[in-house]
Parts: sequence; structure tokens; C-alpha cells
Amino acid sequence: MIGVGLDFGTSNSAAAWYDGDRVHMVPLEEDGPIMPTATHLDRELVTLTGEAAVRQYIDDNRDRIVELTPEVIAKTSMVTSEANPDDPHSQAETATQNVYGQPLVDRGMPGRLFRGVKRLLGNSSVKRLMVFDHPFRLVALITPVLLRIRRAIEKCLSEPLSDIHFGHPVLFEGKEAQRNSLAFERLSEACSYAGINQLSFYPEPVAATLSYRHDEQSPASGCVLTVDFGGGTLDLSVVEYEGATFDVLATTGLPLGGDHIDQLIFKDLLFPEFGKGEMWSRVKDGYLIENEFPFEEYEDKLLNWAVTYILNQNEYRSMIVDRIRQGGEGKEKFERLLDLITHNYSYLVFQAIKEAKAALSSVEETIIDIPELDLALPFSRDQLESIMSGMLSEMQDVVARVLDLANRTTDDVDIVIRTGGSSQIAAVKRMLEAQFPEKVVEHDPFASVAAGLAIASYHGYQVEEQHVS
Repeated sequence: MIGVGLDFGTSNSAAAWYDGDRVHMVPLEEDGPIMPTATHLDRELVTLTGEAAVRQYIDDNRDRIVELTPEVIAKTSMVTSEANPDDPHSQAETATQNVYGQPLVDRGMPGRLFRGVKRLLGNSSVKRLMVFDHPFRLVALITPVLLRIRRAIEKCLSEPLSDIHFGHPVLFEGKEAQRNSLAFERLSEACSYAGINQLSFYPEPVAATLSYRHDEQSPASGCVLTVDFGGGTLDLSVVEYEGATFDVLATTGLPLGGDHIDQLIFKDLLFPEFGKGEMWSRVKDGYLIENEFPFEEYEDKLLNWAVTYILNQNEYRSMIVDRIRQGGEGKEKFERLLDLITHNYSYLVFQAIKEAKAALSSVEETIIDIPELDLALPFSRDQLESIMSGMLSEMQDVVARVLDLANRTTDDVDIVIRTGGSSQIAAVKRMLEAQFPEKVVEHDPFASVAAGLAIASYHGYQVEEQHVS
């Protein structure tokens, strides 16, 4: 008898199995159990997943010049000269023109990369995404990832995969009241196509609590607040347990995660190093015009590394080249921006941000080091905390809310579990330790949910819907 758990994350995924004694992580990549939740499709619809999908996207778009071709959506005809009524052979002359839609068709795109599809699962207005003129349902885009995970799990087992506990955030993203049920429906369908036919959905923070309880050093009883702060979501639960008996008092969550923090760091610290705020002079219709460079036209695409390649077309490059030609103060920043766009270095920038952010969990100051762009930027804990100030305030509010839902106070809580990669941030640690002095423990940030799901699967645990708020 074994239990199997699958943590299908916004950014990364993991799986584990439990034999009643030990938890075993499933190797999903050659270098470990953590796999990027990514799907890549080329023009022949050949599919890659995980790290291979990300690498293929980066290789495909490095140094690629993008030309977005206008798409013809209609034709118009206009009479340029009327027929002569006195001449029976005379005919009206017309001119026919194409009507173009928005120039959004990248005819040379070698492949599409999909990450963060989990964020869309609870949104009923998003049913399909276009992949090279083929409409792909969201279910079809996540099925290859689930299929790969299922096959990896079965390689570890001596028997066919039967029931599996599938982790989920307390609240999927979206504004609709039924977003969770819609997401469950879509995930269930994708799992069935991937060969996972029996599954039970289980809240991720409760799974992390079970993983902690399995630790031999955990207390025999208590009231536990679990704060699961990952790449895409912040999820919390309040659980009381006595030995093997436990009760889930409340759960809640927010669509905030480490990916959002990375974007804030990029925007606040790095945008000025790529030309934001610099002036731009040019002559137009005989007049000298000087204003701030329109960096806002680049911002959204820079912050979403999977679409940064779109900037590698003349519409965007020409303005940067013109600003570089002017020289003067700021020239080096725009040369750096052009290099980022030309060589598709946006992913490397985000990796450098993630590494620096992680380093600040153990040091007071580090460097955001991007040698490809000749950029080394000092980065301190104080800067990170300032950037995160709004998010930290939201976190404090959601902690208070989950305690209210559980009808408990801070004094009632015996243990606070920090888990998830973003929970290692020093500012998050300090915030929780200030609210719960000497009660906060870190627990297996990247594998606790998968491990707890496997334990819940082994014992057949379920969480009643009324506990979810």
C-alpha cells in the first residue's frame, strides 16, 4: 500500500510517494525532483515539457529578428472614376485595397511556450489559446506536463498508479464564485487524458501541515498556522491536531507569489538601468522635440519574459537605435536594452533576480549579476523589503483573516510553519516572527506540499468543502 501526491504548481511541479514509513520524492528532471511547469509546441505541434521546453524557447528566440505581419481581415473597393454614360464601352474604374487587422501575427515564430497556465484554470472566459492557427483548450496545454509526471511516478512504483492526491491552492485566480469548481473540472479532464483516472483534490497548505506532522521532531499536538508562499500563490491554513487526529479549522489564500516579487524588482531596480526616465531628442516636421523616452511601451513585454521576443522588431528597435545614435548620457543604458532584446536575455535577467533574491535570505547585501549585459547591481535586504512593502501588508491582513475564520487568536497558535520558496525571504520571516515570537519554523520549502499530499493519499484523508473559505 502506497500513497501518491502531485503538487502541480504555477511555476514548478513536484511529486512524491509514501510507503507508510518514508516519503520518496519522484525525480522529474535529471538534476532533481522539481520540474518547471512549462509546455512548448513547435510549428509541427511537437511538444516539450519542463526544463527542455524552457531551453527550446530560449534557443529559438536568441538573436531572432521579429516581424509581426499585418493580417488581412477584409477587402474594400472604391470607385476612382465613373463610367461615361455616353460611351457604351466605358467602364467605371475601381481600386481594391486590403483591410488589415492589428499587426500581431509573428510568421517566423518557431514555437510557443506556455507557463503559468494554472492561473487561467478558474477563468471561464478563457477557453482556448491559439497555437499557430490551432485553437488549443487549456486542458490540452497542461496534459503533456501531467502525462510526463504520471510516467515518472510509475517508474518509481512496483504497481500501476491508482489513486492520487492532487494539490490545489485554496482559491484559484479569478473573480467568479465557481472558479474552484471550474479549475477542478479542467484539471480532472487533463488528468484523465494523462492516464490519471482516480484523484482527490487536497488544499496545498493542509498538505504542508501533514508533511510537518510526519517529522519525528514535531510536537504531539497543537494548533498550527501554515503559511505556504510559493511562486504563484500565498495559501494559509489553521489546523488543530492531537496525535493522528486533526481538524482543519480554516483555509484562505491570495494570488500573490514569488513571480510577482521578481517583476517588482525588475521594474523598480533594473528598468532605470535599461533607459527608463532618460530623455530623447529628435527632429519632426522641422521642429526639435525633446521628451522622456517612451519606456512604457516596452514595460509589459519586458516583465513577461515569455513574450519579450516581440520587442525584437523594427517598431521598437528603431527608437532605441535612434536614442543610441544621439549618444550622451544614457547611451550605455539603451545599448544594454538593445542587447537584451536582440539576444533575448530576459529569461537570464529573471534568473539573476531570483538568485539574488534567494541570496538575501542568508546575507544582508548581494549583487544582481548579469554578465551578458555587463550589469552588476548592488541589492540589499532593505531594498527588497521596501519593494515588497505593499505585499507584506497584504500578508498581514490575510493572516488575521484566516485566524478570524478559524475563530482563533495569535495566542492560540502553537506553531507557525513557513514553507514555499518565497517564505524564505527575510522580510517574510521577520513579519511572522514579530506576530508569533518563538513559534515560527521553516519546513521543506520546495517539497513539503508533494510530501504531504502523498501522506494524505496513503491515509485517504479528505478536506470537507465547508472548511474552505
